Amino acid sequence: MSTNLLPEDVDKLAARVIAENKEAARKVVLAESCTGGLVAAALTEIPGSSAVLDRGFVTYSNESKMESLGVAQDIIETFGAVSIACVWAMAQGALKSSNADVAVAISGVAGPDGGTQLKPVGTVVFARAYRNHEGEPEGELKHFDAEGGDNTAPEARASIRRQATLCALELLLP
Repeated sequence: MSTNLLPEDVDKLAARVIAENKEAARKVVLAESCTGGLVAAALTEIPGSSAVLDRGFVTYSNESKMESLGVAQDIIETFGAVSIACVWAMAQGALKSSNADVAVAISGVAGPDGGTQLKPVGTVVFARAYRNHEGEPEGELKHFDAEGGDNTAPEARASIRRQATLCALELLLP
């Protein structure tokens, strides 16, 4: 019987995130939507994570993004929740409401439904923001395909969320 709650690749990367951020004396905060707290869960599986993880926000609804993270309604109405503009605002809001040095925000369409022609299932956006760091927003749009390639299959959701979790963990590496 496995003692790991999450897949081994997620655990290994989360352990690296904790070790490397601890060494850098850096605290992190998460603003998660489509991953539903999986990134924070991965980090808290690692002993010593309290030295690195300040907090996490699971803002699944548009209302929660606005209320908890201060995302402007016009950003969601103009660009949608699955947009670089939205995740950048989520990351900024997470920094503002935390004691962290770096924030990573994630929003996407995990499926198997909910996709559109412009934002099909598997579309996930990420942003990383640093405290007291002026400059261009760091954001990235990715498209993940489920194992087997059928993003409308019921099992596609878990695959897309796992890939998004790994990508967010990589963004948390110093």
